[in-house]
Amino acid sequence: MSDIKTQLSEQLASIEWNLLIPHAQRDAVVIVKEQLNLIDVGVAVAEDNTTSVKSWISQQLIYKPSPQDLSTWNSEPNKKFMTLIVQPFVLIQEH
Repeated sequence: MSDIKTQLSEQLASIEWNLLIPHAQRDAVVIVKEQLNLIDVGVAVAEDNTTSVKSWISQQLIYKPSPQDLSTWNSEPNKKFMTLIVQPFVLIQEH
């Protein structure tokens, strides 16, 4: 069995917003605040660790983008984000 953390680390990528728009349109984008490690969040989501995920949501450390976020990023299509795909979600972090 492969180590999820290693597997996710290999999938970490810097992607421009314009390539993330289709994922935002299907409501799959989740913002991860800088205080959290993107890989750790990915592992928690992949392993269905609801305790950690609910805690982060309640602290507003992970959340869906607001209409204002989307509008801002749509006006900056080349803005880059660190991204990690954990089906069905695309976790993103500004950098």
